Amino acid sequence: MDPKKEWAMFTGSLSGAGRQPDHAALVKRLTKPAGMADVVLDTDTYNEIDDQFALAYMMKSSEKLNPKAIYAAPFFNYKSSGPKDGMEKSYAEILHVLTLMGREDMKENVYRGSEAFLRDEKTPVISPAAEDLVRRSKDYTEEHPLYVVAIGAITNIASAILQDPGITERIVVVWLGGHAVHWPNNKEFNLSHDIAAARIVFGCGVPLVQLPCMGVVSAFTTSGPELEHHLRGKNALCDYLVDVTAQAAEESYGRDVWTRPIWDVTAVAWLLDGDFEEDCLIASPIPEYDDQWAFSANRHLIRYVYHIHRDPLFEDLFKKLSM
Repeated sequence: MDPKKEWAMFTGSLSGAGRQPDHAALVKRLTKPAGMADVVLDTDTYNEIDDQFALAYMMKSSEKLNPKAIYAAPFFNYKSSGPKDGMEKSYAEILHVLTLMGREDMKENVYRGSEAFLRDEKTPVISPAAEDLVRRSKDYTEEHPLYVVAIGAITNIASAILQDPGITERIVVVWLGGHAVHWPNNKEFNLSHDIAAARIVFGCGVPLVQLPCMGVVSAFTTSGPELEHHLRGKNALCDYLVDVTAQAAEESYGRDVWTRPIWDVTAVAWLLDGDFEEDCLIASPIPEYDDQWAFSANRHLIRYVYHIHRDPLFEDLFKKLSM
């Protein structure tokens, strides 16, 4: 849809809600790129198996995406002793996936990220990843932005914004984080690890595409038999993905029949040309510290994904991974 028409539809739906700022330029920046897109990926790759799928999908989507860098994001759960350890394990896993893909050339553009989450909404966590994003973004403009696909705690991105607020004019952020606005709570792994970072990203006015987890992306699931049928035996990467997914499902579910969300693939897919998702414009919600969303019609706009076309997206994913 033409950005001006979409903006008119949006403001018309808010008549009587108060004076709205003119964000037509922001709406234009929130449209999908028409041609090739330069992209960096921010990922807690060791946390869950969907990050490996997303990393491989990005690298295999060369018809549309030009990967520039990969950042290791922090995480903390039973698979790590703390955010620093989670980041280091993710860094190693990124390199492992690249090895399986035969992409040794990309390893020099893999950067360690934050060793801690933000302690407040004013102090960045300095890291090679955040510094690279600030430096790299200076080669881009509003008309030709760098796309930042984030699929973990958004600490690295928020830290880069705090270091250089002008970065918001040079990047577009696509983040898988938070739950759907209709979900009864907002206690989602990526967001709840670093609410301060999420509040910065949702509040600073950077062009933001949100892919909510429960209530939206939770529908993007696959099963063991489906993975075995489409990926087993195709290449070393595919065999690894099938094995780690089955292992994770056994640990999580402990039964023979299961389906498993491959969440993070959907963030990469938003940049592609296929008919994979439905989205709309909404006023940027506010992540609160009590695991709830707060809302104000006077906030700037973000693009909000509300539906995933599951089958065509998996078809594209399986085809590319098998190449």
